[in-house]
Amino acid sequence: MTTTQDTHVDRAGPREWAGLAVLTLPVLLISVDMTILGFAVPHLSEDLRPTGTELLWIVDVYSFLLAALLVTMGSLGDRIGRRRLLMFGAAGFGAASVAAAFAPTAEAMIAARALLGLAGGTLMPSTLSLVRSMFPDDAQRKIAIAVWAAALSAGSALGPVLGGLLLEFFWWGSLFLVNAPVTVLTLVLAPTLVRESRATDPGRLDPLSVLLSAATMLPAVYGVKKLAEGGPVALPLAAIALGVGCGVAFVRRQRAQERPMLDIGLFANRTFSVGVGLNLITLFAMIAALFFLTQYLQIVLGISPLRAGLALVPGMLLAVGAGFLAVGAARRVGMAAVLCAGLLIMATGFLVLTALSPDSGAALAVGGFAFVGFGMGLTQTLTNDAVLSAAPEDRAGAASAVSETGYELGAALGVAILGSVLAVSYRGGLREVPGVPDEAVAAARDTLGGAADTASTLPTEEAERLTAAAHTAFTDAVAVTGATAAALLVAAAATTAVVLRPTGGRSQG
Repeated sequence: MTTTQDTHVDRAGPREWAGLAVLTLPVLLISVDMTILGFAVPHLSEDLRPTGTELLWIVDVYSFLLAALLVTMGSLGDRIGRRRLLMFGAAGFGAASVAAAFAPTAEAMIAARALLGLAGGTLMPSTLSLVRSMFPDDAQRKIAIAVWAAALSAGSALGPVLGGLLLEFFWWGSLFLVNAPVTVLTLVLAPTLVRESRATDPGRLDPLSVLLSAATMLPAVYGVKKLAEGGPVALPLAAIALGVGCGVAFVRRQRAQERPMLDIGLFANRTFSVGVGLNLITLFAMIAALFFLTQYLQIVLGISPLRAGLALVPGMLLAVGAGFLAVGAARRVGMAAVLCAGLLIMATGFLVLTALSPDSGAALAVGGFAFVGFGMGLTQTLTNDAVLSAAPEDRAGAASAVSETGYELGAALGVAILGSVLAVSYRGGLREVPGVPDEAVAAARDTLGGAADTASTLPTEEAERLTAAAHTAFTDAVAVTGATAAALLVAAAATTAVVLRPTGGRSQG
């Protein structure tokens, strides 16, 4: 099977490169949305007063729903047209952003973020699969994917700066309103500059496969979150078992179908599997770092949102530059070596961050995050090119969706798992504070933002004691979380080296 386009070209021309610029707009939306919310966490905590669990849901329900729907949306784009799906998603994303901006309660914010995830699920697989169809030439495609990955990193860099700037002058809802003009621009330019692309004979979309795909993700995610919160384990374990069971059923159904929604055989390709896995682990670590660093900079160090955003820019800019460096480096030393180097550099950054204390200042946070950003940037272009190159063009949407599922699931799990490690360690470190009422300490143990809010209601001496204890407990929790992330990244590097080791005189890179 082949892909039908308006005009087939062996090499991309000016229209395709202009279209690539348009496709970076939705990528910027998604990546900005993943990082900008971290700066709103203290303000959301003060205004909407979410519980610790609600705060985690506000941050990660978007990524969980997006991840649950990506494979379905990627396959749908192969069928109805990837540009058409992109247009639907952009319109929905803009509308959901406005709803989030004016959410009056924590519950309403969770619902709006869920709608953002639903709309966002259409954007990422559409953009990456359109890149595949617009740039059939291998050399041009690698450059285009480097631009795509750079946009992902640039959006992450823009998120903290934009978030800090907006919070300096406006309320937290402005962080969502900025999405509206970008979606309008996408809707205006895409029909002119981006050619439609779809599979010629994709078959019907299997409703049972769609249901099983979602039922694999959501119960498992619920179970992981509930286990991290503590308490009875019967229900969380049952939810995880349900997710695993649905996942097994989904895989079996795909293998039994002549034209499956997801070609499970793609995972037999080592570079494809490694690419998807590393998308997950790198975003898992990156988003967790942003989750605790934004709180550290704003609440522990007390610097403004704008200055906190600027403090993270060096790391994000290094991620952008590393994406372009990775292409040339892989030609010289091989893909596996570059990927392993990126993971180990990220691990080094997390080890630096374990040294943070209430008195260490912003420089240490900037330096540690610079390592994290540079290491992540080295992996992005290579992993996405590996995923797209391994899949036939007719399955580009579904393959892109698998790649993006790794991204979004990693982002969500980074907050859910490492965020829970942070929360549990923080609560464990803030038990009794001499001279401070027990009820005030109990209120401060939920979140660091809650501790600041509680301290503001106490007499000066008690407030200072509670604040100092909360800051110490938080930085101790950051050390535990950073060490955990570093260990996971080192393990991922070792696994990558083994899986991509040369066989038969050839490397999988």
